[in-house]
Amino acid sequence: MTAALRDFGATRAGDRVAAVDIAGGGLRATVLTLGATVQDLRLAGADWPLVLGAGSVAAYEAPLLYAGAIVGPVANRIAGASAVIAGRRHVFEANEGGTTVLHSGAAGLHARLWRIESAGADQVTLGIDLADGEGGFPGNRRIRASFRLADPGDLMIELTTVTDAESPVNLAHHGYWTLDGTADTLRHRLRIAADQYLPVDAALIPTGEVRPVAGTGFDFRAGRILGDAPPLDHNFCLATARRDLTEAAELVGASGIRLRLATTEPGLQVYDGRHFAPGPDGRGPVPHAGIALEAQGWPDAPNRPDFPPAALRPGETCRQITRFRIDRPDKP
Repeated sequence: MTAALRDFGATRAGDRVAAVDIAGGGLRATVLTLGATVQDLRLAGADWPLVLGAGSVAAYEAPLLYAGAIVGPVANRIAGASAVIAGRRHVFEANEGGTTVLHSGAAGLHARLWRIESAGADQVTLGIDLADGEGGFPGNRRIRASFRLADPGDLMIELTTVTDAESPVNLAHHGYWTLDGTADTLRHRLRIAADQYLPVDAALIPTGEVRPVAGTGFDFRAGRILGDAPPLDHNFCLATARRDLTEAAELVGASGIRLRLATTEPGLQVYDGRHFAPGPDGRGPVPHAGIALEAQGWPDAPNRPDFPPAALRPGETCRQITRFRIDRPDKP
């Protein structure tokens, strides 16, 4: 069987966006060629989406910016919108506060059209090529994003990158999870297998300190309700280097639906979605409408030699794998 392809609409620039519908492992998903975005994900027996999504391209160009997309080539923030790469300082777009680059700028992977490289009933692989100097980043880079649904309820995302010049690479899936079909996620319970986290300054840049979570509001090792947590836009330190696929977090909704995240990545950026707000017509997501669990490298790594390195060199392949396992253990 092949995947179902359909037209999803056009961007402001007039480019057509395709939607790819796949199913497997008791899950159904829709992936868009805009941003390699997971637009919809559903579990059999639950009639609501488990991720924030929208039915129009326009929503992804404004209120749902980044939602469900692959962000990069360097996810998260780089302080001062610049970094020294292979002995040369590179300057990026300061798209946050005029001083910081977030998710590689306005023309990052989230805003780009990807091509469909293969598609089947339960999987789709998208690809994109970035030219040397795009967004200020060096190297001609080839990026692939593979999405596969499989038993026992897994969404597998594999991201690979190669380059012909040294370049920082840190891709991430930026899905906003909402397991209950309700307006917000404040009743969700989150557990994170991290003993340390990165404090941030007023610009949300890591201070450089790697702080134990013990005795702080950032201790999620035993799990805690999101409505009782401090504001979250922080990296939780899972490891000091990329490793084998390892379970890192669990999110459980009041509905009983459970998400277990396993990843190869050394960091998990958790963002609580507090910026969401309905539009003038009262429609749209409310604050905390979704919780972002972004498996990735540590933020600002190009400027932090003491953080897990983000440099990718010619002849190497950066391979990042994250598994989202979804079930409803309270149901027979």
